[in-house]
Amino acid sequence: MSIRYIEETKQLILETANTAYQMKIDELGYLQHLYYGKKLGQKDMSYPFRYYDHGFSGNPYDMRENRAYSLDTMAQEYTSFGVGDFRVTSIRASCSDGSRCAEFRYAEHEIIDGKYSIPGLPSVYDNGDTVQTLIVTLIDKPANIKIKLYYGVFEELDIITRCAEIINAGSEIVWLRKACSMCLELPFGKWDMIHFHGRHCMERQPERVPLFHGIHTIVSGRGMSGHQHNPFVILCDHGATEDSGACYGVMLMYSGNHKTEIERDQFDGVRIVTGVSDDRFRWELSSGASFHTPEVILTCAEGLTNLSYNYHRAIRNNVVRGEYKLSHRPVLINNWEATYFDITEEKVLAIAEKAKELGIEMFVLDDGWFQNRNDDNAGLGDWIPDTEKLPNGLDGLIKKINDMGLRFGLWIEPEMVNEDSDLYRAHPDWALTAPNRAPMMSRNQLALDLSRKEVHEYLYHKISDLLEKYNITYIKWDFNRALSDIYSHAIPSARQGEVAHRYYLSLYALYEKLTARFPHVLFEGCAGGGGRFDAGMLAYNAQIWCSDNTDPIARLKIQYGTSFGYPSCTVGAHVSASPNHQTGRKTPLNTRGVVAMSGTFGYELDLSKLSDEECDEIKEQIKRYKELEPIIHNGRLYRLSQKSDITHYMAWEYVSPDQSRSLLNIVVTNPLANSAPVHVKLKGLIPEALYSVNGEFEILGSALMQGGYTFPQLLGDYPAMQVDVIRIK
Repeated sequence: MSIRYIEETKQLILETANTAYQMKIDELGYLQHLYYGKKLGQKDMSYPFRYYDHGFSGNPYDMRENRAYSLDTMAQEYTSFGVGDFRVTSIRASCSDGSRCAEFRYAEHEIIDGKYSIPGLPSVYDNGDTVQTLIVTLIDKPANIKIKLYYGVFEELDIITRCAEIINAGSEIVWLRKACSMCLELPFGKWDMIHFHGRHCMERQPERVPLFHGIHTIVSGRGMSGHQHNPFVILCDHGATEDSGACYGVMLMYSGNHKTEIERDQFDGVRIVTGVSDDRFRWELSSGASFHTPEVILTCAEGLTNLSYNYHRAIRNNVVRGEYKLSHRPVLINNWEATYFDITEEKVLAIAEKAKELGIEMFVLDDGWFQNRNDDNAGLGDWIPDTEKLPNGLDGLIKKINDMGLRFGLWIEPEMVNEDSDLYRAHPDWALTAPNRAPMMSRNQLALDLSRKEVHEYLYHKISDLLEKYNITYIKWDFNRALSDIYSHAIPSARQGEVAHRYYLSLYALYEKLTARFPHVLFEGCAGGGGRFDAGMLAYNAQIWCSDNTDPIARLKIQYGTSFGYPSCTVGAHVSASPNHQTGRKTPLNTRGVVAMSGTFGYELDLSKLSDEECDEIKEQIKRYKELEPIIHNGRLYRLSQKSDITHYMAWEYVSPDQSRSLLNIVVTNPLANSAPVHVKLKGLIPEALYSVNGEFEILGSALMQGGYTFPQLLGDYPAMQVDVIRIK
């Protein structure tokens, strides 16, 4: 079994196919963390720990005669607070007597088959895997606060999920001020941190830094997981590469304000805590009430490639849901960069007609289709089709597009409202605005207070009406501003610290109802591009628009960073115009196609302006993508470029699950005069199998992996190439 308890040593041991995780209940009942890493035969990993009397690291009262015993130097599964562990803490709370301290000790544990679920929050689900759940209950007896630590062990996936439930078992109110999902300790070793920073139009840029003494904080307080700091970090051996070295992934499955703190302490131990951000957070726990934290997806692997593979496999099969999770995604045309707000039925139909001729399968109508929406200053919230732009109505337009043989998709931004809208005029208190203050504006819009039941119901009925009335099979759900002035006019002032989290509980519930009611609709998440690209959103959206930046050279870096945690089948990617609308850069159509194929392939440009040669090339791109989609979406990804290569070129490879086919991709980002040949070693092939390489020659898989492949010379402006490696024997 994946989880076992050893009574003699009071140890709990969790095992996946390749990893082991150990904890121990010590003589005082503290839950000590012992080990997380490669699977090993050793049952008791407490042997490396030696404790000394360290100055200014105090002792629990019942260990006051043993000065070597200190919470301040102990590796723990979930920390106490205010009682002598001065490192970053997992939890903070205020009791009704004003005290702000608690020490949590072991009460009981339970091992059950299957995977736990979290009320109101998305989580990794059991998809027929070998899964067990461990629930360890800790208690602070003076305040009667209980914490249930949940561990979901996915044996084949090499994934361990974690979350916490905090219960007020006392008779007085407790105010939570911090409630992390997990604490993980790495007591020995030298570690680097890889995090994924960015900005709008340049999301998820990997940055690798050695851990210094002190606290590294990765945080988003923008009311969204954010363009700036993705809720995913990696800790790896200082010398770790794509293929070797211990690597730990910590991915928070949450779309709102988040915080990850990584401390390298005075004795070089490393602690990482992550969860809902405690900034401006205050949650009232009445007697008998519980607070459930979001889930964390943990994995440990040898090398960054294997770490990514563990996440890709889990997200594809155990996070994404519905009929689209492993099936073909329609090749679409989105009109946004072709028309922007200047929509007319004539323009839309012209693009749709050309799309059908080229082999595109779906037309997506973006922003500007509803009343009073000629720019981004008005109209959000009402969602009434504009019959001046669409004289036959939305239903008439959809019928004409369907009659061409195309499916129809629609853009919405339901969480937002303009002051110039009927909704805001009728319900100004439905917006997040602080009393007696002019709100901060962004794109001249405000965010609706989704924590209000009536707002939730309004959006559910509005979106349901659209999907019931019209033949819509795809929704692009946008979110184009950060949340500020977070104040609900429906919640007492003492509980305003709950609003930001309640917003996301309501949003997840809204998604839950809509995806259940409309299972045939493909939902694509968007937040000004990749501002909410996280595992929480992927539980409801099979794909997320990766970035508003469609420049393929910029997209290489964005998609490269995204690939460390998220599979290609979740990455919304389109071929757009040249010169690109965001950067002004000119790139070949072939290069734009190669980059966009490493995602959910589509187009976003005015097809009516293309030459005959470009149209022919697009037809071939679509045929090729449909052939390659199973490998790209369901295969194993290998990042082949070294850090030093990326300024010159970027190369990556997909290998089919049965290793019978490989797709090798390269884009030259900076052609060099008189350069050395570009040479890469392929990965993931069967050593003894014989492969055909682009139909040029036949060679063993071992030769391609050890001897490599040299690309022909690629010159000019941003050239790209794909190489087919197909097993023939």
